[in-house]
Amino acid sequence: MTRFSIIITSYNQREFIKDAVDSALVQRTAEKEIIVVDDASTDGTQEILRQYGDAIRLVCLETNQGACAARNCAAALAAGEHLVFLDGDDAFLPWALDVYERIVQAKKPKMILASVWPFKGALPVVLAADAPHEIRIVEYEDFLQRDRHLGEPSAKVIDRQSFQAVRGGWSPDTWPMEHTDLLLRLCVSVRAILILEPRTTFYRRHPGNNSANLARCLPALHKWIDNERSGEYAGGKASRFERQALIGGRIFWNARRAFKAGLVWDAAKLLVRGWPMVLAGVIRKSRVSLTGPQPCETIEMRKEDLSR
Repeated sequence: MTRFSIIITSYNQREFIKDAVDSALVQRTAEKEIIVVDDASTDGTQEILRQYGDAIRLVCLETNQGACAARNCAAALAAGEHLVFLDGDDAFLPWALDVYERIVQAKKPKMILASVWPFKGALPVVLAADAPHEIRIVEYEDFLQRDRHLGEPSAKVIDRQSFQAVRGGWSPDTWPMEHTDLLLRLCVSVRAILILEPRTTFYRRHPGNNSANLARCLPALHKWIDNERSGEYAGGKASRFERQALIGGRIFWNARRAFKAGLVWDAAKLLVRGWPMVLAGVIRKSRVSLTGPQPCETIEMRKEDLSR
């Protein structure tokens, strides 16, 4: 069986898409498939993608449906044990799948959250000598117990069967904050590994980054609040505090961003609606500060992991 299904989605990313696809093709493991869904680009992205021929499985949507729908489309076609998501403006580091494979062998998690390498401009140069010899991780039996940053959509690996159990998959209602929404639908009793080192994904910072667009992010946060109040998220009452602490932390961080951007009314409205969750987040953070974060452990990379 195919180990990894790499899912790349793009929309009008002619400038970046070659970096993304090339970075997937050079991954050393043979147990992979690459599915690229173009979301009705009009800038020539599809022409670039067709040049790859049979090296990738290309799906070109006829109408623009959004990143969430494009990812769901690819996931429905995937045959791999694990889904590896990559946005079309990001790229893998050369050892990404080697690291994921080693973690799967050692820990058999349902989800892996990786660390990203933010950059602007040209893709950073990585040398063979930079290949990692060990992996530093934190293991959580329940993802909601996480005590560190969540990461980006391009730094997530999810067991395919676990993903299929999430009703609706990626939800367009919470875009562009959709990655945390997915985790809240998935997370209960899902064993997760957070990679502290090495970084496995290049995260490109550019003017088109949706996560930097407060006008889009704030309505998505209100949708999180609505979903939590209506019982959309997994775990029921038993996981309510941890869920709300996670949501509250993101509400507080984005409300600060909004205040700094002069969106005082929008920030105040968000805090008023979400204050119980913000309080849960403060309590959770204080508890972690007192007890300390969960300790990390090290997995050695084997020679065969880096020479396949």
